Formats: sequence, structure tokens, C-alpha cells
Amino acid sequence: MPDATGGISALTPGVGRQRGIALEVGDGTVLTISSLPAAVGDVALAAEPLRHGLGNAATRGIWRVRGPAGSAILKVAGLPAATEPPKAWRTSDDPAHWNYWRRESLAYETGLAGTAYAEAGITAAQALEVNARPDGGVELWLADIGGTAGFDWTVPRLARFARELGTAQARWAGRVPDTPWLSRRWLEQYLAEGPGRMVSIQAADWEHPSLAAWPRPVRERLQRLWIGRAAFLARAAAAERTLCHLDVWPANLVDDDGTSVLLDWSFAGDGAIGEDVANLIVDSFTDGLMSVALLPELVAMATQEYIKGLRDGGWSGSSEAVQLAIAACGAAKYSWFGPVVAGRAIRDDVGTKSYGQDTSAASALRRLTSLVTLITDWAQIAHG
Repeated sequence: MPDATGGISALTPGVGRQRGIALEVGDGTVLTISSLPAAVGDVALAAEPLRHGLGNAATRGIWRVRGPAGSAILKVAGLPAATEPPKAWRTSDDPAHWNYWRRESLAYETGLAGTAYAEAGITAAQALEVNARPDGGVELWLADIGGTAGFDWTVPRLARFARELGTAQARWAGRVPDTPWLSRRWLEQYLAEGPGRMVSIQAADWEHPSLAAWPRPVRERLQRLWIGRAAFLARAAAAERTLCHLDVWPANLVDDDGTSVLLDWSFAGDGAIGEDVANLIVDSFTDGLMSVALLPELVAMATQEYIKGLRDGGWSGSSEAVQLAIAACGAAKYSWFGPVVAGRAIRDDVGTKSYGQDTSAASALRRLTSLVTLITDWAQIAHG
């Protein structure tokens, strides 16, 4: 079994390199950084902002920094200043918090990110440095990985990853490390403090003409799912536990010469068997970066290959238990999704998500019909 707390015991800046460097990171903004890793060189020539979810208060920014020696990825994390406007995903300095701001850098510093799933063929970007900032935050420097980004993967390639994930998580089934900064009760906290706070739709709103693209039975089931989400959360919490990543989707995947690289370990911790697969399936399509026509194929292949991977890893539970866990976790985690999309359609508000590809809320509603139908199908499965 991999050592979830071993590996890199400490990552420190290279001795003698320049410190206190002013880095222009776009729009005239200057970020003072502690040092540059050897992979970049002695001077930063350019910093390219990278697309990421802008609603997470823990993330201060992500950039590809280029220098004479090459490039590296810089991710700055920290607590927001008291004067900053609130963001959708709050953060905390409490290690038990679902969005603890320090968790990802600790995952790299301790070696967990690179070793937890390594025996099954899943690795992480190499951590180059982790530096404390004067403002109390952290600069995480990662190797700049080439290769094929997850949204350019085929369904069979995503399914291969699902099998690797199953093999990896079989080895952690029933023995999640007690490392204090790993997340616990993540899904429960996410539902209480995350996107669910954006739900504003009322019972009568489900009959609004703007929602006509969704069949009435689907709208009724979405409404019931949101009202009864606690029951599905309980079913998800009752599923067998394993070490989960909890943010598995194509934006966090890279194929590096055939090796699966899994990025962004900010939520890692205790989760249900199948929880990451449910996330992979839904989040492949939420933002319009992958054709929703591929949904049925991905549901079938990812589920099947994940179960095969569990078997490869020595897990002996039933396939039905895995399918039930996927359904319960998917229904619970995305119980807010249909109501939020519906509310935006009624307001004709496409939202401000940095990944969104839809030109209007109405087009998003139509595109997501099969996806919200899947979520309600999962709810029916989980309900029994």
C-alpha cells in the first residue's frame, strides 16, 4: 500500500536564488513571490494566467511562469483579506473544513499527491517548491506537464482512468489514513456551504415557461431531490469509505505520454467508493467543454471499468453496491444542480463561471436535459 504521509518531507526554495521577486501576472497586477524554482531560472520572463474556477476563496491565482530555463506552474493559496468580497466557495484555516486552504500544498509537501494512487498508474505533477508568503499564504510550484488535457481525452481513455482509479481506491477501502488535514464529511459540508447556497427557485417556478425544455417528470423529480437531499446524503455517507480525490473531472487530468496525471488535491480525503466516478461523469459535461452526446457512453464505460479496477485491486464487494454508491453520491452532490440551472434560465442569467461555454441560460438548459435526467435517474436508483 502507498504511504499517504511519506514521500517528500519538506520542499524548500533553492539556496542562494533571488528572493522577493516582483512578477507581473496580468492586467498590470504585480505579485511579489518568494523565489523562482530552478525549472524557471533566475528571472521570470512571462506569467500567463491559467483558467480556473474563480469562485474558490482559497485560490489566489494560477499562472504558467516562463523563464530562461523553462516553465513551471505557480498556484498561490491563502485566506482572503477581510476587505475582499465573499466568494461562492468559502475557505478556512480549520483542517477539518471541506475547503481548507492549506490542504493541497500539504498533499504535495508530504508526498500524498504523488504516491496515494501511484501503484495503480495515477501520478501527480512534481512539486518543485512550497514557499510561505509574508501574507500568510503559500506559493506552490509544480512542474509544467505537457501531454493531452483531459477534455481532449476520448471516452475510452477516461474509462481507462476510471479503472486505474478503482484499482487505487480498492487499496484504501476501509482504511483511509487518519492524517488530520485530510477532509472528513466533505460531501455534507459541500452541500451546506457550497453551490447549494445559490438555489433560489420556489415551488411555483418549476412551471415557468422557460423550463419547458425539461419534461415535467424530470422537473418534478429535480424538485423532490432538492427537498429530500438529506436522505441521499445519508445513503452516500453509509457507503464503504476510501481515500478519494473529490474533484475528479477532465480539467484536472492530463495524459503525460500514456500516464494519467491527476491535478488539484485541494479536497482529498475520506469519501465513498464510487464518489469520484460520479463526479467524473457529471462534471465532464456541466460546463459545455465536452459534448453531452457522449454522456451515455461515459456512464456505461466509466462505471464498468471502475468496478473492474476495484476487482483488480482486490476489492470483493458487490457490483450492485458500487452502482448504488455512484447513484447516491451523484444524486446527493448534484441535488443543487438542476435548481440552479433552472433558476438561471428563468432569470436569463448565464452566470459567471470561468469554464462556461453557453451563450444563454436557455441554451444551457436545453444542453443539460440529459444530464439532469441522469441525476434524477440516480436519485431513483438510490431511493430504491
